Amino acid sequence: MRVFLFRHGAVQHTGEKIFLGRTDLPLSAEGRLQAEAWKCHFMGRLRARIVSSPLSRALEFARTIAGDRAADVEICRALSEIDLGDWDGQPMNRIQSADPESWRARGKDFARYRPPGGESFADLQARAVPAFERLVEQAGPGLAVVSHAGVTRAILCHLLGVPLENLFRIGQDFACLNVLDVSADRTRINGVNLPCPT
Repeated sequence: MRVFLFRHGAVQHTGEKIFLGRTDLPLSAEGRLQAEAWKCHFMGRLRARIVSSPLSRALEFARTIAGDRAADVEICRALSEIDLGDWDGQPMNRIQSADPESWRARGKDFARYRPPGGESFADLQARAVPAFERLVEQAGPGLAVVSHAGVTRAILCHLLGVPLENLFRIGQDFACLNVLDVSADRTRINGVNLPCPT
């Protein structure tokens, strides 16, 4: 079975680097064009089950690439992006200057550090991986998932046996595609961070 893991397209923002977790920013004009590009690339051939994070940037992307099957897109809340608590939506440089001790603690332990009121990447992996595995088991001939960089990195780290401390070594650009082939005895990763077609 082939599994497609998409990251949603580019989002609307001010240009300042922020912590983007549950903050529900919509797709930008560029992000919508990226979704249309994938839709055209598959040209109605994406006959897999299509599942999305509930966040609007992922759900709009999923419904666009689904084309005439947009109404069939399913929502899986366990595939939401990491909850960054009080840091969510905040500029990174503001957090760094306002709370340098917490900033340093995060840098020392990316996998297990929880921002105030939020979750760690280990928490994210603990909820996302079982949900993903259930989707794979129930998918039938194929599966397409539209989610987020943090979610996909956590899933790929699990599949590769890579410690979560290394999750930022896995590129996940806006609108990228990751391709997995799943059989009864193994999962083979055939593509990571594949760029959006132009």
